[in-house]
Amino acid sequence: MNRENAVLEMHGISKSFPGVKALQNVDFTLCKGEIHALMGENGAGKSTLIKVLTGVYSKDEGEILMDGFDKPVMIHSPQDAQNVGISTVYQEITLCPNLSVAENMFIGRGKEVLTDWKKMNEDAGKILESLEIPAKPTQQLSSCSIAVQQMVAIARAVDMDCKVLILDEPTSSLDDLEVAKLFKLMRDLKARGVGIIFVTHFLDQVYEVCDKITVLRDGKLVGEYTIAELPRVLLVSKMLGKDLDDLSDIRSESQEYKGDGAGKAVFEAEGLVSDAGIKPFDFYINKGEVNGFTGLLGSGRSECVRAIFGADRVLGGTVKKDGKVIKIEKPIDAMKNGIAYLPEDRKRDGIVGDLSVRDNIILALQVLKGFFKPFTKAQASKFADEYIKLLDIKTASQDTPISALSGGNQQKVILARWLLTHPEYLILDEPTRGIDVGTKIDIQKLVLKLASEGMSVTFISSETDEMLRTCSRLVVMRDRKVVGQLTGDDLNQNMIMNTIAGGEDNE
Repeated sequence: MNRENAVLEMHGISKSFPGVKALQNVDFTLCKGEIHALMGENGAGKSTLIKVLTGVYSKDEGEILMDGFDKPVMIHSPQDAQNVGISTVYQEITLCPNLSVAENMFIGRGKEVLTDWKKMNEDAGKILESLEIPAKPTQQLSSCSIAVQQMVAIARAVDMDCKVLILDEPTSSLDDLEVAKLFKLMRDLKARGVGIIFVTHFLDQVYEVCDKITVLRDGKLVGEYTIAELPRVLLVSKMLGKDLDDLSDIRSESQEYKGDGAGKAVFEAEGLVSDAGIKPFDFYINKGEVNGFTGLLGSGRSECVRAIFGADRVLGGTVKKDGKVIKIEKPIDAMKNGIAYLPEDRKRDGIVGDLSVRDNIILALQVLKGFFKPFTKAQASKFADEYIKLLDIKTASQDTPISALSGGNQQKVILARWLLTHPEYLILDEPTRGIDVGTKIDIQKLVLKLASEGMSVTFISSETDEMLRTCSRLVVMRDRKVVGQLTGDDLNQNMIMNTIAGGEDNE
């Protein structure tokens, strides 16, 4: 081990998949009694690095050193990782809900452990008490809250001579009180000398509980920093790969909507909250406006628009259309009120792979009309032909299965599906992700054209440049709550990063 007090060192780790360099010569060091955040946007390489460390993936190059071992350790499976003292607690609980707390803590340790029930429960009780976990050894795990189940998973890991504990998004399903309890447990483990790798998207939590931060971007190491030397706004800039002095305003010249109702709110939301864990938020969009939600991955961007569309169960708040309260409990309610929604995950929530291009295009309009009143083939073909030409969809024919199209053309088909319903308000969540540059520009131009004709559009993208190019107003999200709105001269990289980071680091 090179660094004094290091419990884990990863040197020159590289990992490639067909066509993708997931990790390129990445270094990572964890010290004893340290809580170390691993940060980066989607695709940065965090998950791949963790999977290499835990033996889920084999590395292509590099070495892993562990305290107590004279030479690099070979980790080819999660069992190998466990044997050298590395334990992982994932976002999704991987324990057995139908077993007791004690059984979950000791399962996999051999028959002799599970046959002496009295000793097992006594040992479990001592561990739970020492870690101040509010659970009884004999109670069924499913009766515990998600937070306590997370803690039981951590107790199990720690009891197995864990030197390195990896917590992968452990707070995503917890409320503020539960997070506080988890952080107390993390600090207790830190005091005992356990090194903790904390993977999260929540900036506030990183600065509350961590000692150091390692930032990855596009599979490469950006750097390792102490909390004190990396203000939040600088962290955001390193994650996004944008310089703080990048003040260029790259929004295109576009024709503003000047018709009836210009500048008036078409849809408004007040105190809207869903079961997806976002804080209550207010929102409005004017006729002919393009606005957007921005923030780091996990900030709540998608959850907000899903609440507006009724895609997640709405728990409270009101929605108004043209000043009148309307009820949106499910997507069909939104559709009937002129709202269309292109979801973030087109493969899961958008395309129907076995259906033709034509059938995918008419799907939303057919839902509105009712399946007992089907379009004739001639009508369907006319609609499909119109939008294939309008959006320049590259397909052999209308009858081609959508699954045979490129990602960019699949996205255009889904866009055609919603445009065919002639919505007043169009929500586009990551409409250009994973598609070629030419198609991206086509979609951006189309958005600006639709707005100039009076359609209201909410545009969400992980690429800040794209947001600045298309939006005239941005709603900024952090840790699942709205933290600001930017318009006019404030619509630039610096202000976005400062607002995401939080006021305390703005100076």
